Amino acid sequence: MKPRLRRARAGDVDGMLDLERHFPGDRMSRASVRRFLRVPSARVWVVDAPPHGLVGALILLMRRNSTTARLYSVVVDPRARGLGLGRRLVQAAERGARAAGCDAVSLEVREDNAAARALYARLGYVERQRLPGYYDDGGNGLRLRKALTSRRAR
Repeated sequence: MKPRLRRARAGDVDGMLDLERHFPGDRMSRASVRRFLRVPSARVWVVDAPPHGLVGALILLMRRNSTTARLYSVVVDPRARGLGLGRRLVQAAERGARAAGCDAVSLEVREDNAAARALYARLGYVERQRLPGYYDDGGNGLRLRKALTSRRAR
């Protein structure tokens, strides 16, 4: 499996929905995925691993007049975990946010999702707020944030 990170396109909707099935709740609908692929305020990346299909996806949202982008969804197929795909997706989103003029990225993550929390901590995200009962199933969440440095500051 040689995974390739790329921008998502309309033909990726079914593959993205297949990835969503790995989550017990808060799944996106077909209409939502299609809308994210169309609207200019969203950037969507996928990891394609022929012949297996999509093994990762990320949706980044940006609001007009805001310098903070939001990681809305990050998913990696359990069969492809441990390959650094989540890191690659998040770093692509950070580059996209920076290119769009954002100086920070925020996200919400389930408090009980130890693997995702560890990834975000390694990438420099810090906890900003606890979100009791945030998810549809009553699960607690955490809001995390990372300040983006400019390319010149690296």
